[in-house]
Formats: sequence, C-alpha cells, structure tokens
Amino acid sequence: MKYISDSEIRALGISPKECVKWVRQSFGMKYDAQLPPKKSVHPQGIDFFTSMPCLLPPQYDSYGVKIVSRICGRKPSIKSDLLLYKASTGELLSLMDADWITQMRTGAVAALAIETLQKTSASVYSFIGLGSTADATMACLQAILPMDRPFTIRLKRYKDQAERFAKKWAKANYTFVIVDTNEQLLDNCDVLVSAVTEMPDLFCADDTKYPEGILLVPIHTRGFQNCDLFFDHVYADDKGHVEGFKYFSQFKAFNELSEVLLEKVHGRENGKQRILAYNIGLGLHDVLFATKIYERLKND
Repeated sequence: MKYISDSEIRALGISPKECVKWVRQSFGMKYDAQLPPKKSVHPQGIDFFTSMPCLLPPQYDSYGVKIVSRICGRKPSIKSDLLLYKASTGELLSLMDADWITQMRTGAVAALAIETLQKTSASVYSFIGLGSTADATMACLQAILPMDRPFTIRLKRYKDQAERFAKKWAKANYTFVIVDTNEQLLDNCDVLVSAVTEMPDLFCADDTKYPEGILLVPIHTRGFQNCDLFFDHVYADDKGHVEGFKYFSQFKAFNELSEVLLEKVHGRENGKQRILAYNIGLGLHDVLFATKIYERLKND
C-alpha cells in the first residue's frame, strides 16, 4: 500500500486543462460506473464525515472511497482522504491526501459546466466567494476560454480578496472590475459563479435582476432557491443530489450534465434561457483522478 501526500500530487504539475479533460472523461462514464449516493454522519454540532464511494467501469479495475470531514477546531477544519483499491483483487493500492483532488475537480467541473452551458457570446463573468474553490475554477476556466476576445471579470469585494484575485489572474484580454453589491454582479452578467460557503439569505430576492441568458453556477448551492422556480432549465451532476431540494418538483426542466456531454439531450437552446448548474460533487471524479495519479506515482 502506497501513501501519496498532497505535496507529491502537487509536484506532478497536473495542469488545469488536464483536470477539465479528466472531469469530461469521468462524466462520460457516469452511467457505466457504480456510484452509490454519498452518505454523511454527524458526530457533534455541524461536524460531519461524508463517504463518497465509486466503482469505475471494468476497464479501470478501480474502486475508491473518499472521506470528507469537517471538525470544528481542527486546522484546516475541512479535510479529505481517499482509499484506492484494485477492484478485481480487493488489494488496497493507496491511501492518499485528497485535498488537491477535491479542489481541482470542483473547479474543473464548474469550468466544464460553463463551457457547456454558457451562451456563445458570453464575455462577462461574475464571481462571489474568492477562496480556493474560486481560484481553482478560474484556473480551469482560463485554460479553456478562447483567447480571441476580451472578457470582463467582476469580483465581489471582501477584505482584500478581490484585489489579490485580480492580480493573480491578470491577463491582457481580461478586465477586472471590483464591485460592492450583488446587484452590480448581476448587471448584464453572462455567467455568475458563487463559491460562498455560507449565505443565510437569498443572493438576490428580486427575480427581475437576473438577466436573460445568464448561466448561474452556485458551487456550494446556497442562496439561490428563488431561481429554482423561474430559471428555464436546471442541470446537475446527479439527480440524487437535487431531488431533495424544496422546489425540485417545480423545476421547469431538468437534466444531468452527463446527458448533455453524451449528446443524449440538448444543452442550452438559445441565448435567452436562464440556466442553473448544480454540481454538488461526485466520487466518480475523485476516484478517476486518484487512479490517474496513482498510475503516475506507483513506481516512484
């Protein structure tokens, strides 16, 4: 059994573009994998342990389970580890730190959803919540955005995060604009990415502020319940992740993102549709990432 550390994974230099490629590949095999629902237990308060198992299709001969935990007082409070097995023999191949995997596959999924579901003329991207998840999303998005036209990146001000984010991702064809209100983020916005982990109130209670053609990507889902009722189409990484939502039965239309990528259903049909992309996180992505990382490191 090989232990693979966070530093070993980062040292591989896996590019954001490759992460998007792996996420696309994993969505493509979703219906051939065994992907039980994730399960959480709560030892005390808001602490949790969540198990995310997945058996990849036979040609990969891989089974894995990621454990994500949140323990108040631990630093960092949220941590993830992954057990990877050779499926045909049951051999435990590796215990690996899964923090980088979680961060990058989350950003890659968000970027892939944007590439797949945004309107073709999209050029204004708004971000709220500028931590590590938004950072990974921007890295992956930058890797796949066309470079032949200018883009406006709006950032919601919080402490000095927006300034640092803009400085890190500065490109000649990017114009960064820092704003103070949610309404300013929405003004003529083509894609809104929310990576805020806590949002006790609605992001914007006035439905009319959401422009035609917007793609909404709430990575942590909070604050957009009103949008469930009037957006034209909702896509998710897995139906089981959203069918417990209060307004699921009132979605105007629903499909899984895999169905779009596999060309089983249409994605965006026109530039006026308001589309919501809920991607809660699949063990499928984690285990495929872990399998590829293990293959690269197994002989070291």
